[in-house]
Amino acid sequence: MVAAITAGLITAFLLTVIFSPLTIPLLKRLKFGQSIRTEGPESHMKKGGTPTMGGIMILMSVLAASILIQGIVLSWSTNTFLLLLVTIGFGMVGFIDDYIKITKKRNLGLTSRQKLAGQILIAVIFFSVLNDSSFSTDIAVPGTSWSFEAGWFYFLLVVVMLVGSSNAVNLTDGLDGLLAGTGAVAFGAFAVLAWHAEMADAAVFAATAAGAVLGFLVFNAHPAKVFMGDTGSLALGGGLAALAIITKMELLLVIIGFVFVMETLSVILQVFFYKWKGTRLFKMSPLHHHFELSGWSEWRVVVTFWTAAAVCAVAGIYIEVWI
Repeated sequence: MVAAITAGLITAFLLTVIFSPLTIPLLKRLKFGQSIRTEGPESHMKKGGTPTMGGIMILMSVLAASILIQGIVLSWSTNTFLLLLVTIGFGMVGFIDDYIKITKKRNLGLTSRQKLAGQILIAVIFFSVLNDSSFSTDIAVPGTSWSFEAGWFYFLLVVVMLVGSSNAVNLTDGLDGLLAGTGAVAFGAFAVLAWHAEMADAAVFAATAAGAVLGFLVFNAHPAKVFMGDTGSLALGGGLAALAIITKMELLLVIIGFVFVMETLSVILQVFFYKWKGTRLFKMSPLHHHFELSGWSEWRVVVTFWTAAAVCAVAGIYIEVWI
């Protein structure tokens, strides 16, 4: 299993690194440039026009590596199909969103309702296939021997996890390399946990996702030559949640993905506090922008968040494996 996991990671990494120099110029020729929010930090305005939709490279690398490793070294499984279904499906929702932004030359693509409808549809299909395989609806409490039967509530949990994680990860994609680094750490953690649980298919998928994102980071690190766009961020968030569900580590996702949780909470608290007090709790949300406007360099914010993600990943592994 270790050989397959390693092969998946290396294959996906190399595929992204090899094909990115070919894809980025194509995105430039197609004028797939990023539109920068006018309400965002002023320092980000210079990033306008940077090629976006680079998430295509991540999706293609994950798909190709999965076909090569899962289809040749391992045998195809329902888990592999479901993980790819969510990742590619959410990526397509993001692709449509990005395409509308680019063609309409605006920062808003799909409406929130349209995006939510697409995400929920994929989540329902995911659960339908999962339910047909007599999947357990027990939920384990991390760090304890406790578990409880969720029953019909499990369907709601699956939908909330997939949609919530996808959007939380999307909010984190705001600085060069921020999501690529934190995402690679999270997928790496689930690769270790799936390996420990002897779930080869999930472990290999997590490793290929981590490898693809690390390969993308080569070109996305500050100063970024390409952005992943919603094509990548929605796909990565959905893929992470699907991994947590399939490995039966649903609640552990909150710990491993705590950086994504904090980014989302900062947005929620900002809105709530402004409506309550008429003033802002943070200088800007999501949270990474608050630190930027507090005088931190973009690189310092990114490295700090990477470090926090690594600590959360280690904590999640420790809780699951050793406690």
